[in-house]
Amino acid sequence: DDYWRLLCEGTDAIRRVPEDRWRDFTPFPPADAHPLGGYLDDIAGFDADFFRITPREAAVMDPQQRILLEVVHEALDHAAVPAGSLAGTATGVFVGISAPEYGQLTGADPAAVDPWAPAGGALSVAAGRLAYVLDTRGPSLAVDTACSSSLVAVHHACVSLRTGESDTAIAAGVNLLLSPAVSVAFRRAGALAPDGRCKPFSTAADGIGRGEGCAAVILKRLSDAERDGDRVLAVVRASAVNSDGRSNGLMAPNPAAQQALLHSAYARAGLAPAHVDYVEAHGTGTPLGDPIEAGALGAVLGAGRDPDQPLLLGSVKGNLGHLESAAGVAGLVKTVLALHHDRIPPSLHCAEGSSLADARLRVVTEPEPWPRYGGTAVAGVSGFGFGGTNAHVVLEEGPPGLVPAPAAGEPAARLHLLSDVDAERIRDTAGRLADRLR
Repeated sequence: DDYWRLLCEGTDAIRRVPEDRWRDFTPFPPADAHPLGGYLDDIAGFDADFFRITPREAAVMDPQQRILLEVVHEALDHAAVPAGSLAGTATGVFVGISAPEYGQLTGADPAAVDPWAPAGGALSVAAGRLAYVLDTRGPSLAVDTACSSSLVAVHHACVSLRTGESDTAIAAGVNLLLSPAVSVAFRRAGALAPDGRCKPFSTAADGIGRGEGCAAVILKRLSDAERDGDRVLAVVRASAVNSDGRSNGLMAPNPAAQQALLHSAYARAGLAPAHVDYVEAHGTGTPLGDPIEAGALGAVLGAGRDPDQPLLLGSVKGNLGHLESAAGVAGLVKTVLALHHDRIPPSLHCAEGSSLADARLRVVTEPEPWPRYGGTAVAGVSGFGFGGTNAHVVLEEGPPGLVPAPAAGEPAARLHLLSDVDAERIRDTAGRLADRLR
């Protein structure tokens, strides 16, 4: 709910780096460490008791692992899936994660290494720990394709569901900026915006702003969701992943590869390009990347399009900065919320004017209702990794009538079971629930 409000209100969440964030890595960060970005307040706070993790082990767990545990549990709550019900089931866990800084910190002094440190700092364990805590039996993968990691994780989750390897899938992404090193490198390469803000498809675009965050989605086959009476917020019609191959440089995007990706995704979805209403773009706000992405979208999704029905574009990076390994799923959640609320929120920082040269494309700068050019709300979400891995997910509004109705004669009062590690915590949880119900 807070995320949706932030999007609808056009909130700019960029701020200065929290005090002492980088102390453990770089007591005296260089002058070009670039302190502006989309930073979270508290990345150390963690309820270790809830997850039955000892304080000693929790202390050397990458905070990315801790936040993943919390956010995935909240996603399961939101989906009305009791975490305990997944034990022993074919539930897959797919996590986009690429920042290894915590492992570097805990392994910097071999004489002081804690026995828990290797697991606490390993990116692979970010997915494995989720599977361990939930006791799931499906695949467990940590995906690192840089900035497309979490959208590639969603793609693999969908493949696992379609092949029957998984019956439920958790797809997530997380990104924290624990060290100034990458920011310094990007700054010296001229890739960072001086004000720390991404300006997607704007004539003022001057580089990326980095950001932190975590998001998770719970995925099932639609037939299973309908059978189980689940609330369906959106449907994944198709997804596709490919690589740039050899382009104009290792980290330069490839226009032909982006077009091929879009052709593949929409062919799999069986959708006419002109019926796509909106694309949540990668849209980092760079003078090189944005025009290439817009060119590919115009070439594929602009084909046969009525100029009065332009493809609408947006990018949440204007609000949050570039969440890198979590960027794709952050854009996916934004798009799912927009489909669910039947409203497209604005993209920020286009006040200087749009850089789009194609009249068939338009950036959404004010909240507007979903246009439904083909009669059904359809959207795409893009993510590109700077190593060349591209991903695109095609979404459609959820079918109507999938909120289960109460059975005839069902009493107004219901029993709500609460569980926790001890009685005192259950009382606290019951009190919070009572406050929420009031």
